[in-house]
Amino acid sequence: MDTERLGRLLGDPGLAWFVDRVRQRMARSRPLTGSVTLSDPDTSQRRAAERLLGRAPRSSGSLSIRLATVDEILRRSGVSPDGLAVAVVALTGPVVLQAETRNREERAWEEAYAPLGTLDAELALWAERIRRDGLVRRLARTPEAAGPLVEAAVRALRALPASPPTARATFAARNLSGAHALDEGTPLATLVLSGIRCLTGFPDGSGAQWRREAWASAGLLKDDLSSTVLTLNLRGTPPLDWMADAGEPTVLTLRSLTGRAPVASVPTTGTVHICENPAVLSAAADTLGPACPPMVCLQGQPSAAALTLLRDLSTRGARLLYHGDFDWGGVRIAAALARSVPWQPWRYTAVDYRAAVPAVGEALDLTGPSAATPWDPALAVALAECGVRVEEETVLDDLLTDLEPGRAKAASKRGGRRIGRVPSH
Repeated sequence: MDTERLGRLLGDPGLAWFVDRVRQRMARSRPLTGSVTLSDPDTSQRRAAERLLGRAPRSSGSLSIRLATVDEILRRSGVSPDGLAVAVVALTGPVVLQAETRNREERAWEEAYAPLGTLDAELALWAERIRRDGLVRRLARTPEAAGPLVEAAVRALRALPASPPTARATFAARNLSGAHALDEGTPLATLVLSGIRCLTGFPDGSGAQWRREAWASAGLLKDDLSSTVLTLNLRGTPPLDWMADAGEPTVLTLRSLTGRAPVASVPTTGTVHICENPAVLSAAADTLGPACPPMVCLQGQPSAAALTLLRDLSTRGARLLYHGDFDWGGVRIAAALARSVPWQPWRYTAVDYRAAVPAVGEALDLTGPSAATPWDPALAVALAECGVRVEEETVLDDLLTDLEPGRAKAASKRGGRRIGRVPSH
């Protein structure tokens, strides 16, 4: 091969587009036949083609060059006796086949995903899903970046849920690269939060508040003061006793439940009634005051503070009775609670729902996707059949009747089997 002549002939800058097109065909394992065309060539590109072909191309319009013609010129002139393909390799270097590149890249991605295989069975479906839907590829872009990302996410998920709950920054400092490793908006935070939702069964949603609650479902908190729980008539510490004597609601922070003198040491061996909405607890305080049995209000999805308190009460022998809104969101809250603590339904069965539907004044239709009711499968059927939302306030009189002195003990026996540790799907 005459490399000097080859450089002058095919290495002309005006033919760079032509050489690049040939390399692309070779990388795709396509034959070097037919023509390549440049739609809007400039003067230098036309002159380079003229020197290569030994004739002037058309004076206007696109520029086409037949590959077989160039191959013949290179062979006949002795510039490249083995033709165009060999000449392009000699001029620009080896051509890597795209199939080989893809195979090498896929092997690199498999290596990046390897840490997912160490996760427990409860996260196996999540691991399969993020491989299938491309979440890691979108976050990391390359397998080189994906490897450390997946490894860090797996390390975090294997340490969750955090018990006792802790600040997210503290958890990240202890288990990851630093306190800011799980800051909002980082690829690692996005990936770990996706795994947490599978781990805890936290429902779909959006927004900053939803994200905080999703993190909290695995015991990771913005701080130990933001997570609170609303209670009534719990006793065991001087502040709680004082509020219970007055029959007034009390807000407990996670800090107070996990500090040096935790409120969770309250020795409660009786029944604790749990409601979803603050209006129920407020009405109980107004109506019954100090005579009301102990109550806890979730105010929506159970917070880390609520779960910490209820776990402690359950461990110490308290019987937990739960009531919530009769709608799909309400039963999801109940199921989320059951994954953490055992409880019995408090007027929260299909029978209670069907009895309450006629009392609804202006009926509100159920919205959102349906959900299972493991404590009473018939409840999900009844909700689907009636299609009416029944809020706790609608049955408030019945709930207050159950809380009256002398009736609360009897009401605790109507709940049926104990519900807890509902498996997530």
